[in-house]
Amino acid sequence: MKRALVILAGLLAVVGAAGVYAENDGAEHASATLKNTAGEVIGEARFVEDATGLVHVSVHVKGISPGEHGIHIHAVGACSPTFAAAGGHHNPLGHEHGLDNPDGPHAGDLPALTVNPAGVGHLDVATDRATLSAGATTIFDADGSALVIHADPDDQVTDPTGNSGARIACGVIEAD
Repeated sequence: MKRALVILAGLLAVVGAAGVYAENDGAEHASATLKNTAGEVIGEARFVEDATGLVHVSVHVKGISPGEHGIHIHAVGACSPTFAAAGGHHNPLGHEHGLDNPDGPHAGDLPALTVNPAGVGHLDVATDRATLSAGATTIFDADGSALVIHADPDDQVTDPTGNSGARIACGVIEAD
């Protein structure tokens, strides 16, 4: 019995230390559940702001058309009644659209999401233009933000949308 108590105390110490680390790791966390226009879940996105201020974005989707798709953080944390509720791109500093635009980019501009022939796509990217923490570029302003996937590729220069077409998936970004 004494040995079991010692083992249990050791496990509780490890679990307790891990819990403290997870709560105080210096990172901000958020996520979004991505749904298509029919309301079906087609993927998820995770956001982590590290101690240096970079926001790491990881997106996984399944069931959308193969090829490149524009993907952006939008200015409003809403996806209904239609995806238009998400507003324009997150752009608190008033820049033009596009990662290749000399007068850009928007804080919410991201590189293309590439989807394979089986309809599975993945994007891992880091950005220093948007933050999860408080400040001028936070995605958690008064009306929040959403992640939107578009039907077409983003040309990365045309203001304001990159000619990326219709909104085919949307998810409200929520703090974890």
